[in-house]
Amino acid sequence: MLHIDSSIQGDRSVSRKLTARAADVWRAAHPESTVTYRDLGSHPVPHLDAITGPARLLPAERHTPVQAASWALTEELVNEIKAADTVLLGLPLYNFGPPSSVKAWVDHLIASGLSIDAETHAPLLGGREFVVLASRGGGYNEGTPRHGWDHAEPWLPHALASTGLQPRFITAQLTLAHTTPAMAELIPLAEQSLAEAERAVDELWTPATALV
Repeated sequence: MLHIDSSIQGDRSVSRKLTARAADVWRAAHPESTVTYRDLGSHPVPHLDAITGPARLLPAERHTPVQAASWALTEELVNEIKAADTVLLGLPLYNFGPPSSVKAWVDHLIASGLSIDAETHAPLLGGREFVVLASRGGGYNEGTPRHGWDHAEPWLPHALASTGLQPRFITAQLTLAHTTPAMAELIPLAEQSLAEAERAVDELWTPATALV
């Protein structure tokens, strides 16, 4: 498993608690397997810029030292996924979108010759499980005032489509209800949402479905 967190909230983070729970469930179902961990919240990967971005368009022999280092990081990130049967990503909602650290990670993953076949453009990262543990401070279901304002969950499948990664989402919402007085009446719904997310996590991998 490749376990990735992205929240900047530390121990207060709901997405981190859900990914930790999922990783424990995975270990119980796959006792002989290993887990690789990356924390984008504490150690974000660099965003592509005017210097490093062109490394994806140039042959390796034309890379500057800075571009070569950026490309080497891209190779490392793609290879982490290739080495995993399951990818687990914690995805909080920040300002109605994904954390910028997740955007940077995704930008590195879109790499011709590594995650996408350079000649056929076929995706090279498909065939593995990709579970996304998402958290939202508010409520964005159909019928709510901010329905459609979550731009993280709809974005991710499209952003990674060319690589073959297909995310499955488990989401806890209303996570700010306990700390926001104006949301106090929503606490029961927040607790219900979290309980449903935890139950879905606990059912992800059972002995009957464990990989061998």
